[in-house]
Amino acid sequence: MSADTPIENPHRRVPSVDALLQQMPNALACWGHQQLTVALREELADIRAQISRGEVPEIDAESIHKKVSARLTRNNSASLKPVINLSGTVLHTNLGRASLPQEALDAVAAVAAAPSNLEFDLESGVRGDRESHIEALVCELTGAEAATAVNNNAAAVLLVLNTLAMNREVPVSRGELVEIGGSFRIPEVIQRASCTLVEVGATNRTHLKDFANVINGNTALLMKVHTSNYQVEGFTSAVPEAELAQLAQEHQIPFVIDLGSGSLVDFGKLGLPPEPTAAEAIAQGADLITFSGDKLLGGPQAGLIAGRKDLIQQINTNPLKRALRLDKMTLAALAEVLKLYRDPDSLLQRLPTLRQLTRSRDDITAQAERLLPAVKNALAPAFSVVLADCSSQIGSGALPVETLPSTALKITPCSGADADARQLAQALRLLPLPVIGRLHKTSIWLDLRCLEQEQAFIEQLGGLRI
Repeated sequence: MSADTPIENPHRRVPSVDALLQQMPNALACWGHQQLTVALREELADIRAQISRGEVPEIDAESIHKKVSARLTRNNSASLKPVINLSGTVLHTNLGRASLPQEALDAVAAVAAAPSNLEFDLESGVRGDRESHIEALVCELTGAEAATAVNNNAAAVLLVLNTLAMNREVPVSRGELVEIGGSFRIPEVIQRASCTLVEVGATNRTHLKDFANVINGNTALLMKVHTSNYQVEGFTSAVPEAELAQLAQEHQIPFVIDLGSGSLVDFGKLGLPPEPTAAEAIAQGADLITFSGDKLLGGPQAGLIAGRKDLIQQINTNPLKRALRLDKMTLAALAEVLKLYRDPDSLLQRLPTLRQLTRSRDDITAQAERLLPAVKNALAPAFSVVLADCSSQIGSGALPVETLPSTALKITPCSGADADARQLAQALRLLPLPVIGRLHKTSIWLDLRCLEQEQAFIEQLGGLRI
């Protein structure tokens, strides 16, 4: 080439969008014209920017096809995906809390795929009530006269207070003014419900007379909040539910208990730390109870309200009820989970939450021993892997000081570098089925209590990028 020969502008070698579209019929059929065109323009813009910086990018059609396909696959992958929870917290709020049983999954799929009788009475042919699909079940399991449901327990508390205590006073023990997660605090919920909080007693000790002394003509109800997410020990005193119920009855005002996590079975009989049940609260005289569906109950996210029929009727006429109501898929899942409680003998095997909470350490250790060789092989020689005793947490504010004995795979970088442990933790999170462990003192702890996808866990170890 002579000195006088002009140098070709590399920008001119970049193919056009139209030319690339004609060469990508499969991608066009998969992604559609609009999406593929946008991705091609973005990729070509990147190539031109690289050329302008003096770089030499690949500009052949095949390379561009691969990059654009990868870009579109990435853009269209689900951001909300299942993970393997080896964090040591069974009901992990950040990981979606309770896993649903197969019966609930089947029910969700059925009503999601077709019209349903959500608010239609098939027998009479007239409009029905969406809560009818779960109300009788809740009443059967709690002993309540009536029940309704909203989208979570905070909403349940808000709706009860706004309905029964708007512009009036609500006495609550100072020791029960808890923060329920996400910086939502009981005093703020009471305020948003347009009620006036009356703090009763001291943080560690509250007596019946403390409640009796603050009741006046503007007192709407008495409220007890189960401190499910913390515990005060030592010189403490709380008023028994039955005594508060009697005091409320004497003054002809409702007695409301917020159970928080909400259990429908006696945890003590399952070998777990005891937790008050919904049926016990009703039996002790509560006029209304509120509790979660996706914590100890083991169902979908929901807030249940159960108790006196006349109070439930008032709640259902509150305009807020429509804003907080459950959708058809949640109702379908909740109904199937509640049905499982009718057969206590099979409940532990069929409900994932209780199955995982009651799993024995021996069973977990046996699984750890099965997994140890495969994990060692995948991580050698950069990491050491050993079995280690650990303690699982129940999670989601339930039984905060109680733990469950478990076994973990403890993975430690041979370099001793914290950065190497963090890099592996990230690699585990980026697997096709992300694995969520717990970092502690330069080691990754994989608590196996909740591992029910053992084969899937093993099969993807070869894909670790470390």
